[in-house]
Amino acid sequence: MKSDLWRWSANDLARGIAAGEVSSREAVQSTLERIAHVNPALNAIVQVLTEEALAAADVADAAVRAGYRLGPLHGVPVTTKVNVDQRGCATTNGVVEFRNVIATEDSPVVANLRKAGAVIVGRTNTPAFSHRWFTDNDLHGATCNPWNKALTPGGSSGGAASAVASGMGAIGHGNDFGGSIRYPAYACGVAGLRPTPGRIPAFNPSATTDRPITAQLMSVQGPLARTVADVRLALSAMAQPDMRDGNWMPVPLSGPELPRPLGVAIAPSPFGDEAPEVVAAVRAAGRWLSEAGYAVEEIEPPRLAEAADVWHRLVINEERRGLAPLIRKFGDAKSRYNLDCHLAYAPELDGDQVLACFEQRLGIIRAWQLFQERYPIIILPVSAQLPFRFGQDQEDAEVVRALIDAQRPLLAIPALGFPALSVPTGIADGKPVGVQVIAGRFREDVCLAAGEAIEARASALTPIDPR
Repeated sequence: MKSDLWRWSANDLARGIAAGEVSSREAVQSTLERIAHVNPALNAIVQVLTEEALAAADVADAAVRAGYRLGPLHGVPVTTKVNVDQRGCATTNGVVEFRNVIATEDSPVVANLRKAGAVIVGRTNTPAFSHRWFTDNDLHGATCNPWNKALTPGGSSGGAASAVASGMGAIGHGNDFGGSIRYPAYACGVAGLRPTPGRIPAFNPSATTDRPITAQLMSVQGPLARTVADVRLALSAMAQPDMRDGNWMPVPLSGPELPRPLGVAIAPSPFGDEAPEVVAAVRAAGRWLSEAGYAVEEIEPPRLAEAADVWHRLVINEERRGLAPLIRKFGDAKSRYNLDCHLAYAPELDGDQVLACFEQRLGIIRAWQLFQERYPIIILPVSAQLPFRFGQDQEDAEVVRALIDAQRPLLAIPALGFPALSVPTGIADGKPVGVQVIAGRFREDVCLAAGEAIEARASALTPIDPR
């Protein structure tokens, strides 16, 4: 039924619209009706672009009738996150003070979605300054996890994950510096890709300064979707060149064929504190990959704890310099408390010690790349724990420290610059659970193929109605 087009995948919608089987207006109208039905309970989308989206859908349909060449997401409804510039919209980043920062031009990732023909139906929520694994702020309010409102939807792309999981757009745009795509995908039972830095161009025209060095090295834009195939499609659209980002790299989306069978290293409990359900998810992913013809071995990648520690030392010390003063001045009380707990987690370093961390980082990358010669794919937990209870980062400092400890598998990967896909494996104790699939630099194709093999054997989780 055309009223159920919100259930369709991005691939099916793009094919159906291009073939004239359905119209973009019908797909967008179905999605807008879905938003009206479930968003009041979830608050995932904080700005619904009804008139703009319907007008764009009509333009998309006219292009089909005229026989124009169509982009890969032509007419497909998607969402964007409120921390990137989108022409005519506020780049609030979840901060009250920024509610009137209206973008005059699109950021590269938004521009690329439009070039691909996507129709942007809304803007999704993020914590203040996109700095928590919980999506809640004084400007837009709290976003709920559609599986269970007692759980976090993740952060910072919690709005994107909640929207995708509940059918409010086939694809959600997110970004990931310390897990902000992978953790919300995990918490909401969808797929989310952290690409290699330099794969998808990034730049906010409204910014008054360029990004700090750790963000240049570790922060990425990327897609969330209900299927890995849709993540692949979204990546192809988002990764187009934009010369405003000096770090963008013209690397093909598919690399050379690797020797078969592909080696897979699974590490079910790399830090020794993983929940039994998390350990079971990693081992299940290993079994499924073995069934799919991969050569799977249970072995930990080298120097993982060091990589997580380097992330904290570099990122948190740079936050002391730039982000912390802004959060203390403009952030809400929850973001300030979260910041204080993060700052307490890593020692304060001087300049020489920071430079030593960069030197250490290179050695860890070398060790991983040598490991990847035998194991091109590495399967890790996303988090050591099942999705956190909502607001857990506002509890006692020791609770928060344990929460940060749980995210070490998540944080190690940005420090090293590898792509990682969060893919759901099922439900445990009534909560979504999944794994992250890691491959070599610019080998998102390897991540996605392994993710599809896991997905094919796991239970489909979405879309769902809020609970």
